[in-house]
Amino acid sequence: MGKCCSGDVDSVVPITSTRYAINKLKLPVKTAWRPWSINDELLNGNKQVGGYVEEYEGLTLVTVRDAGHFVPSYQPARALTMISSFLQGVLPPP
Repeated sequence: MGKCCSGDVDSVVPITSTRYAINKLKLPVKTAWRPWSINDELLNGNKQVGGYVEEYEGLTLVTVRDAGHFVPSYQPARALTMISSFLQGVLPPP
């Protein structure tokens, strides 16, 4: 299954362009667009939105909130949650 991530403030490849391209593929949606979350240790473990995820047949798109083109450089904790989920074969937590 393919994985795609996009920072939601990426000026190089904007999320609107990524979603447009994916929609052109006409893939069936398995899991509708929804927020995913992280427990941020810097905020006393409070839950916050990490971005959004949508799962298609054969492709998963994950956005990362407040991240630019180099997602791990902008949002390391959110990137870790996203990558860990990818490696475990699950969607990021709601």
